[in-house]
Amino acid sequence: MEGDFNGSDYEKEEDDEATNHLRDRFRLSTISIAESEAKRSNMEISQPVIVCISDLAFKYAEQLAEDLELFAHHASRKSVNMNDVILSAHRNKHLADSLRSFSYDLMKGKEPPSERKRKKSSNKEDKTLHIDS
Repeated sequence: MEGDFNGSDYEKEEDDEATNHLRDRFRLSTISIAESEAKRSNMEISQPVIVCISDLAFKYAEQLAEDLELFAHHASRKSVNMNDVILSAHRNKHLADSLRSFSYDLMKGKEPPSERKRKKSSNKEDKTLHIDS
């Protein structure tokens, strides 16, 4: 029966292990965040509630990843970009606005290529004006 074990079964088992590992790490992080927020707010949260929150958050993250993959695929791209992430938050105006602001802040430090072109073209225009006058 060992000969019946093919590569796709092995890959599926590895994927399942990786998913379980991620789920466990995500759960631990969620529990840590929930406990620290409860402590900060002088509240208590029961373990079943924390586990439920953790599971819901992980399922939400899985669905978000699938949505992002579909948005990128729909745009004929192989990778997800910031616009896909912002689009995924379209139902939550506050989150979408926060993501747009975050995206703007990230891009603010980089000089867009069009700025360089404008500078070069303005120099040419200056030379052209000089020649014509």
